[in-house]
Amino acid sequence: MESQQTEDGFWSDLEAAQEHAKKLSRLKRAVEPWEALVRRAGDAAELLELGTLEDDPGPYLVEVERELEAIESAVAAKRLEALYQGPYDDKDAFLTVHARAGGLDAQDWAEMLTRMYCRWADEHDLDAEFMECTPAEGAGIKTATLKFTGMHVYGRLRSEAGVHRLVRIGPFDANRRRHTAFALVEVLPVLDDSIKIKIEPNDLQVETYRSSGAGGQHVNKTDSAVRITHLPTGLVVQCQNERSQIRNRESAMAVLKARLFDLEERKRREERQKLRGEHHDESWGHQIRSYVLVPYTMVKDLRTEHETGNVQSVLDGNLDPFIHAYLEWDEARQREAV
Repeated sequence: MESQQTEDGFWSDLEAAQEHAKKLSRLKRAVEPWEALVRRAGDAAELLELGTLEDDPGPYLVEVERELEAIESAVAAKRLEALYQGPYDDKDAFLTVHARAGGLDAQDWAEMLTRMYCRWADEHDLDAEFMECTPAEGAGIKTATLKFTGMHVYGRLRSEAGVHRLVRIGPFDANRRRHTAFALVEVLPVLDDSIKIKIEPNDLQVETYRSSGAGGQHVNKTDSAVRITHLPTGLVVQCQNERSQIRNRESAMAVLKARLFDLEERKRREERQKLRGEHHDESWGHQIRSYVLVPYTMVKDLRTEHETGNVQSVLDGNLDPFIHAYLEWDEARQREAV
């Protein structure tokens, strides 16, 4: 792929060249850590050989043992990447958070989850771009859609799709009673042009409106935000992050394409399960994780049974233990289904 970049005419198609460079960069990020581990193992072997030539090999053996433990730890971490076997696990991802049952608490909970995913992205040097965010009256948000860009983003974030439940003392309740709030998280792969989704123009209802939230004077003076309704399915998508109405429409169409594709994929999975006599809940409405702040503190994933008592750490973006547990659980489930 590197040699292809030096061929005549490679950069004449700028869009294709940029996509090529982006894919090459991702592949390098996947390969280079393994190459580094091979070099470290070679260096450790040489150090061990030097130690055998010394009268007192003890210091060498201690250093080699320390290095081997570090290499084993790194290999274990890299092994998780081998679990990204889904057809779209290497894609970028759209993630949408919706406030559900729970009134003000649910709206606040949706905003807390949005912050959690942004913090997680920051910790992993991933790009998180707001496509749209709809503030709610009183507190929190009604919905927010973000686009995450980076290595195996969809492969990691697909573990988050479903209903998240929060139990706490309601901050909006003067009587300080315990409240339960729900938020729905939707995760979709960002599709490239190789995946064809037929969308008829007559099936679309396109509306423009003024953006809400941050954005300065531009937000208040132009109808740059776009809302698209796919009439046959009732799916609604919107985007308001760009200054240009055209760009917002393109972004909204990308989200709509991903949702229509996911809808068809879920229909196919449900049909296969019926033929096998299986039943799995393919809806977005099933609860996957509970976050309890009172009367005890615990975050528990209801699929994998993974749990922790450090709720604040999770809300600050420490999601990797839950993501890894899900990948292991999902791999085992796929093996059983074969």
